[in-house]
Amino acid sequence: MACGSTKLWNGEATWFCCGNAWGPCASAGGGACGTCRSSALQAAWPNASKACWDLTRPDLCGEDIPRRGCGSMMKVRHDCSGASVCVTVSDCGPRTRSFCSESTCCDGVCRTNRVIDLTPAAFSAIGSLSSGTLPVSIFE
Repeated sequence: MACGSTKLWNGEATWFCCGNAWGPCASAGGGACGTCRSSALQAAWPNASKACWDLTRPDLCGEDIPRRGCGSMMKVRHDCSGASVCVTVSDCGPRTRSFCSESTCCDGVCRTNRVIDLTPAAFSAIGSLSSGTLPVSIFE
């Protein structure tokens, strides 16, 4: 399945480390799917499985995020710059329930709640790692 143009969700994107050491990341595990690498265009999704949902609990922040499992493809678009990246779900996360009502804004566009984690390679394709979070729209 390729990245598409059907809107799936809006929210905040953050970045995380997984797999072999790369860039700002030390070695870390391969993620819930066993294939995660910081150097690849990959993402963590809070409803990758029932076990993942139980850990991330986006519903506690009012987010009824649809299930998309390991290997699902998504396009993530920075809502201010328009830059986008195609990613593959390779892990569970972010822990949305820990960041309810957190908001990220730029150019008057704001998104609330962390709904997707991107590897450093994917995040840096649409924004600066130093920004930490980005307002994004997610498509499939």
